[in-house]
Amino acid sequence: ILMEANAGAANLPSPMDEAAFRAAIEESIATKQGLLVECLPQIQELSRLAVGALSRGGKLMFCGNGGSACDAAHAAGELVGWFENKNRVGYAALALGHDVPTLTAVANDAGFDAVFARQVVALGRAEDMLIGISTSGASPNVVSAMQAAREIGMAVGALVSTRAGPMSDLADVAVRVPSANTARIQESHLLCVHLLCAEVESQLKAN
Repeated sequence: ILMEANAGAANLPSPMDEAAFRAAIEESIATKQGLLVECLPQIQELSRLAVGALSRGGKLMFCGNGGSACDAAHAAGELVGWFENKNRVGYAALALGHDVPTLTAVANDAGFDAVFARQVVALGRAEDMLIGISTSGASPNVVSAMQAAREIGMAVGALVSTRAGPMSDLADVAVRVPSANTARIQESHLLCVHLLCAEVESQLKAN
């Protein structure tokens, strides 16, 4: 048995060496430096629109798929709960698609492309804001949600990348992370989420 286990271990891929780890970290740093140089005005505008929505009694709605769905939930959790200020009220925010019965019912009856748009139509109001998150900038269900939000009159933002996609065209402001690497894009999207939360707490601290 031990010989079989050793034989199996021999077939495993070699672990990353220090240079590979270093290269990944350096690439992440370089992407964030590019974000600072190329995207700071867009990040500020996205945050300003989010503050505006909350200030007029609206809510923030986030949506994405896979890792971007995690970013959407992270954003909503920081706002409803706390980011850095533990003494403030909760802010109205939700991540679409995390209600499994609704998600599966809509996907089953109308197709997966409709899962976010259906929720936007049901829950969205003109005073709200939708922020779509996608590393491709072209996720069909996020695009449909942004189109629905526009029809309602909501503010619309996007966290995307340098890849061409319809989300950038649909958004009032799009933060286009200067990378084509999914992991690096997602790391920068999370930074944008934290910056947005910090700005909301700063501007609405009296609340």
